Amino acid sequence: MKKLNGKVVDEEELEELEEEKEKVVETYSNGVGVSFGFPQPDQNLVVGYALTVKKETSFLKPNFRGLARTKGIKFVCIDVNRPLSDQGPFDVVLHKDYRHKHPEVTVLDPPDAIQHLRNRKSMLQGVVDLNLSDCHGKVGVPRQIVVTKDPSSIPYEVTKAGLKLPLVAKPLLVDGTAKSHKLFVAYDQLSLAELEPPLVLQEFVNHGGIVFKVYIVGESITVVKRFSLPNHGKRDLSKVAGMYPVPRVSSYLSSAEDADLDPSIAEHPPRPLLEKLATELRRRLGLRLFNIDMIREHGTRDVFYVIDINYFPGKYICFH
Repeated sequence: MKKLNGKVVDEEELEELEEEKEKVVETYSNGVGVSFGFPQPDQNLVVGYALTVKKETSFLKPNFRGLARTKGIKFVCIDVNRPLSDQGPFDVVLHKDYRHKHPEVTVLDPPDAIQHLRNRKSMLQGVVDLNLSDCHGKVGVPRQIVVTKDPSSIPYEVTKAGLKLPLVAKPLLVDGTAKSHKLFVAYDQLSLAELEPPLVLQEFVNHGGIVFKVYIVGESITVVKRFSLPNHGKRDLSKVAGMYPVPRVSSYLSSAEDADLDPSIAEHPPRPLLEKLATELRRRLGLRLFNIDMIREHGTRDVFYVIDINYFPGKYICFH
């Protein structure tokens, strides 16, 4: 644990959030802000915010504020004990209730739409029936089931659904806590009964140990590579049993950008595919600020899976 500005902050979270700050301003200055109805970069942009202590600490660091000021962007903390109408004026408000009293304000992402990404069952629903076959690739979702009942029933439910081991176990709800991001890989039927519902069980897809994190801010798309779990062969599976935690792949330390990788693994998904996927998900989710975790099925060039979608991720977004 560390103290930052007098607040106790998880050291791992600080490390993971360090890399992305300059991206916010760069995207704005590249014109993404204009598509949101923001003023041009040579004008002052005032952003009023009402964030949790954790989000403020990780997102609005002094060096980031300084960089924003050089681009004409000023962040102002909203006093929640005073009427918002007495504060500002603001060009952008990071607050979920202001829009009800001020319909003239542009709302980037309605809170109602954000709620869909807080449940790992509903978050991927928009990907299931997408038809992107004419965009240089195919995108799907790994086979999965949702378990909400007694852990002892999990082995039966897995067999009934025809899922193949290993399985990635993810908490069903994404509420911003560390627990909601703790994932496990189960390698045998016995270990399945040790899991704690409610959760999602997702078939593990071999993907060459690389995950593509696709950050979407309005019309802008940025892709970065992260190291992930290695492939599992049949021989490997015969030697492994039990359940193991999954390291967090979003960390800057897991970056694979400069790694010497096989081009068939390291090549980014085709741009036309990403643009079509982003367009469809923006429309279906009703969101403009989110991140897609995407993998390429090992041994293929154009078969991809979306394994997670996160809102307002603190790992790279920031208006790149």
